[in-house]
Amino acid sequence: MEYILYNDEFILADQPVLTAHNRGFRYGDGLFESMRMCNGKLKFAEQHADRLKAGMKALKMEGGNLLDEYFLRQKTTELCKRNKFKENVRFRLSVYRQGEGLYTPASNKSGYVLEATPLTESTYELNKKGLIVDVYDELTKQVDKLANYKTCNSLLYVMAGLYKKQHRLDEAFILNQNGFLCESISSNVFVVYNQQIYTPSLAEGCIKGVMRGVVMNLARMNNIPVVEAQINPEVLKEADEVFITNAVGGVRWVMGYGRKRYFNEVSKELSTKLNSSNP
Repeated sequence: MEYILYNDEFILADQPVLTAHNRGFRYGDGLFESMRMCNGKLKFAEQHADRLKAGMKALKMEGGNLLDEYFLRQKTTELCKRNKFKENVRFRLSVYRQGEGLYTPASNKSGYVLEATPLTESTYELNKKGLIVDVYDELTKQVDKLANYKTCNSLLYVMAGLYKKQHRLDEAFILNQNGFLCESISSNVFVVYNQQIYTPSLAEGCIKGVMRGVVMNLARMNNIPVVEAQINPEVLKEADEVFITNAVGGVRWVMGYGRKRYFNEVSKELSTKLNSSNP
């Protein structure tokens, strides 16, 4: 039997915990963090806590100071022990605004659900087979003050996921409202061109990914120039390499976009550096 942690209480994972009045269910009134534990250590806990706190502040939700690095480490460890999971685990922490009300909340107190899924790998494994991607342009992402956070308003990503499935892709890239490259369904996007790495700037509306920041720092520490910019998707036809990053998967390289094929030298180097780093 597997358990989740619901507001500090262990509950069987297949038991219902949310009511029809839950604001996360009704309005997408919340946000979430996807995290990874390797060899019993929660990776990049400080960065996850900082983003969670900033996101809750942006949503005007109370309790962000309590969900700090210590909280993340403690609760993920407790859930692993309860589930008798080993040292390599994926977590999703969903935080929602508690209380009733219609669009206008009755209160700004927060609640949370922590879920855990065991993993087999103890390191970030670079994918052996490169990803096949395309650009999803039926809907675009709004650039606003909430765009950089992982909120529960995820219909854009759901629709992009359906597009990916329909066209038998491994991933789909999302554009912002101005038609520039933003992110993928579940990751930040990096493009290698003329011996430089380019990635959409936060002003373009992409998620402020924890792994995005880690990989950018690793690249700069190893004298690989990184430029945060406004990126026209047409550059994908000219790029030497494309890769995506997130906190669970690390670095994943893209093999093809349309008829274009890419190398994976930079992504391989960064994946190796990532596994040798000690956050």
